[in-house]
Order: sequence, then C-alpha cells, then structure tokens
Amino acid sequence: MIINHPLLGPRDAAEFVYLGDAALIDRPDPEAENADEQFYEYGYLRDNPAGAHQELWYHEQGDRSWLVVTRDTLTHEITGVKLARDEAKKRGRNK
Repeated sequence: MIINHPLLGPRDAAEFVYLGDAALIDRPDPEAENADEQFYEYGYLRDNPAGAHQELWYHEQGDRSWLVVTRDTLTHEITGVKLARDEAKKRGRNK
C-alpha cells in the first residue's frame, strides 16, 4: 500500500506505524466535570466501520510526522492524506 505523504510524496506503508481512529485527535478536556466518563469513551469505545475511515499513521521511518489518512477499510484504497497537525488546528485542538 502506498501513502502519498503531503510533504515527501508517495511512500510505502511499511515506513509508517498505524495508530488507529483519527478521532484520537479530539482528546477530552481533563478539567471537564465528567472527564472520567469522557476518557473512558475516548480510550475504549470505538467504531469499526466498513468503508471510508480516517486513521492516524506515524511516519516512523521518515520525517516522524503524523498523518490523517482516509482509507477504505474494505479495499484499502487511500483517498486522502493530510498532516495531522493541520487537521488538529482545524478542529481547534492546537492551542
């Protein structure tokens, strides 16, 4: 599988480490009143979709960047790749 890195171009997936659902970018606020419940859901309750899904991948054998990869879980076709830092900024998580 080839991941088209936004900065480095096409790279073999063997250079990357898969972390999981890109929703992990949306870490709960530890100061929230129900933080314990939010962290339980964050850590243990995940969807297992069939089809297009956003995932976090770490470029371990390259520039050590984090990517948000949109991949079809049935065909493994990659339809989008973004830098995770840019996605976090869009979601308001890089303060």
